[in-house]
Amino acid sequence: MEVLYHQTNQLLQEASDLFHKLEKDPTNCDEIENAIQSKINAVTANCEKLDIYVFKTPINQRPMAKMRVDQLKYDNKHIQASLVNAQNKRRKREQELADREQLLSRRFGHDHTAITVDYMAQEQTSLVNSHRHVDEMLHTGSNILDTLRYNRDTLKGAHRRLIDLANTLGLSNATISLIERRVSQDKYVLFGGMFVTLAVIVLVVIYLT
Repeated sequence: MEVLYHQTNQLLQEASDLFHKLEKDPTNCDEIENAIQSKINAVTANCEKLDIYVFKTPINQRPMAKMRVDQLKYDNKHIQASLVNAQNKRRKREQELADREQLLSRRFGHDHTAITVDYMAQEQTSLVNSHRHVDEMLHTGSNILDTLRYNRDTLKGAHRRLIDLANTLGLSNATISLIERRVSQDKYVLFGGMFVTLAVIVLVVIYLT
């Protein structure tokens, strides 16, 4: 399992490095994007195998192994989202260039007289740029929300796995409940102390002024 884990981690690193190459060499974007997608697919296949290996590990090591595999899946999903975002940006740039060329080459003629309407091209370019910026903001917001949702699910899963691990190490449910109750009590003590401190400061300020 360790060998496959490190191979998968190496594939993720290679996919990340390809993004830097994509920025520096946009002329070969199709080839680079296909290479990134190929590595993403390989990571996905490896994660499926690692899921099987997790259930074959000893029970006391299983929560940690599951957490490592989940981290690989999260990183792979993040790279997939970055690839989709890069592809969308490239398509928008190509569409903008095509629209601009079409507008600049469009001529209105009468009696073999042609007039280039530059102001229309400028207006269209401004509209396209505004549309692109709005789309990028919406797409970025959507990616952020997806990432937050995934992080929330990951943290919940990690919390459950840590509780299971604690049970494996010998902590009883009663002890865990006592710890959680102590955390809640400490929270009330903290807020109470803050309130009392604030009240004392207000009284001192009123007294001195």
